[in-house]
Amino acid sequence: MRTLVLVLAAATAAAAATVARADTMHPRFAARLTGMGEHGIVNFTLHAATSRLCWTFDVAATGLTAASIRDAHGMLLARLGPAYRSRGCAAVPKRALTVLESKPASYRVWVDSRGHPGDLRGRLFAGMAHM
Repeated sequence: MRTLVLVLAAATAAAAATVARADTMHPRFAARLTGMGEHGIVNFTLHAATSRLCWTFDVAATGLTAASIRDAHGMLLARLGPAYRSRGCAAVPKRALTVLESKPASYRVWVDSRGHPGDLRGRLFAGMAHM
């Protein structure tokens, strides 16, 4: 009987930990972008099993050259491809995906143009953005 109680207690604790993790993890996140007199949005889907991050930008600006995700100090966390594309996926280290998924608001999307590197920016948030 005691063994059964211990097994049930362990199973309940494991289930609670899984639910708690699910509540704090965000496989979909987005940013509203502003700067250079422009605005737009980007939506992300995180695929942790394959270490991929996929995105869709909706930005009217032209001459965009690159995009990345950076921390509050401007340190690079993930490149969104070798050159700017409005949609795509990139392989991202698991550690970077973990921090993005658990604390998206700690990071910003930077979009570079020929004359203004990183001037089109937006803070990430859990969920999806709509124009």
